[in-house]
Amino acid sequence: MSQSSYERIQRIHFDAGEGYDIDTLSIRAGQSRTAEGEHSDAIFATSSFVFSSAREAAARFGGEEVGNIYSRFTNPTVQAFEERIAAMEGGERAIATSSGMAAILNLGLALLQHGDHVVCSRSVFGSTVSLFTKYLIRAGITTTFVDPTDIGAWEAAVTPQTRLFFMETPSNPLAELSDIEAVAGIAHRHDALLVVDNCFLTPVLQRPLALGADIVMHSATKYLDGQGRCIGGVLVGRDKEMEAVFGLIRTGGACLSPFNAWVFLKGLETLPLRMRAHSESALAVATWLQQQPGIRRVYYSGLPEHPQHELACKQQSAFGGVLAFEVEGEREEAWRFIDATRMVSITGNLGDVKSTITHPATTTHGRMSVEEREAAGIREGLIRFSVGLESLDDIKADLQRGLDALHG
Repeated sequence: MSQSSYERIQRIHFDAGEGYDIDTLSIRAGQSRTAEGEHSDAIFATSSFVFSSAREAAARFGGEEVGNIYSRFTNPTVQAFEERIAAMEGGERAIATSSGMAAILNLGLALLQHGDHVVCSRSVFGSTVSLFTKYLIRAGITTTFVDPTDIGAWEAAVTPQTRLFFMETPSNPLAELSDIEAVAGIAHRHDALLVVDNCFLTPVLQRPLALGADIVMHSATKYLDGQGRCIGGVLVGRDKEMEAVFGLIRTGGACLSPFNAWVFLKGLETLPLRMRAHSESALAVATWLQQQPGIRRVYYSGLPEHPQHELACKQQSAFGGVLAFEVEGEREEAWRFIDATRMVSITGNLGDVKSTITHPATTTHGRMSVEEREAAGIREGLIRFSVGLESLDDIKADLQRGLDALHG
C-alpha cells in the first residue's frame, strides 16, 4: 500500500516466522494500527477506499501498486484475520470466506474443473456430502466416498482424474480419524492435493500442514469464534492455491465481512485457552458417560477404548470438545434424552463456550439419504454433544436429566 494514500495505517512488524508460540500468534499475528495507536484491532467498516489521484486508482486496479481497493477482496480487518490464522496453521496464506461451506465451494470451483475426481471421507459434515454429490457434480466433478480409517480404501479409490482428497478428522460426529500423513503420501504420489477440515481441533490441537496436508479449511463459525456470534470460513495453504481461490472470491464475492473478521480476531485471542479447557471437560464427560446405564457407546478419540486412540495421540496434542454417544433405543429415546436437558442448548452449532446438543440424523445430517447416513454410522439413537465451558458438575447434572428420562 502507498504511504501517500494510506499513511494512517501502519502494519506492526511482527514476524510470525521468528518462532513464536501459538499462544502468542493467536494474539499478535496480523495486527495493524492506525496513526491513532489503538491497542485493539480496528474494524474497517467501509465498502471502498479513496485514492489520492486517478493515476493511483489505475495503478491499484491494474495491480501495479499494492493497496486497498474494495472490501470484497481487500480490507485490512479481513487481512489481519487471514494473516493471523495463516500464522497459527503454519501456512503461507489464508483466504477468508462468508462461511465454512463457502470455503469448500470456492476451493472446489477454483482448483477443479470438468472431468476431475475427488476422493472424500464418507464421514464428513452432511452439507459437505451434499455439496459434492448434488452441486459440484453439475460442474462435472465426481466424488468417491471412502472409509476414512482405511488407508487401502483411499488408495483404491484413486483414478487418473483424481485431483483432490478431502477429509475431516476427527469426523463429525463419530470422531473417526484419518491418518493425515499417510493419506497425504497417497495424494502426492498421484499428483493430488489433500484438504483437511480442521474445524474440530483447530491449529491449537492439530497442525495438518505440518503432517503433509496441502490445504486446511475451517468453519470459523465454530471454535475460531467460540461464542456463536458470526458465520465465516477460511482456507489456509500455499500461496499458489490460495491465489486461485482469491481470484474466484474477488469475482464471485463470497467474502467475509470486516465486522465478522474482527469478531474472529477477538475469538482467536482466547482460542488456545478455550481449546485446552474444552478438551479437559470433554474427556471427563466422555469417561463419565461410559459408566452410565442407558448409554450404548461413547465416541471420543480421547478414550483409551477408541479404536484409533494411538493415532489420535500421534497427530493431535489433545482430543477436542466434541463427542457423540448412542442411547439404548432409537429416535424416540434420543429425542427424549435431548428434551429432558435444561441448561444445554439444543442447536446444530458446535464449538461454543455454551454446551450444545443435537440429534444428527434429523438435523446436521438430515439431508443425507438413509443409505448415506447408514454408511456413515449416523444411527437414530446417536446424539452429538459439544462440551462447553460451564461448570463440569453442572454439565453432568444436565446430562443426568437426559439419562433419567431414558429410565422414566
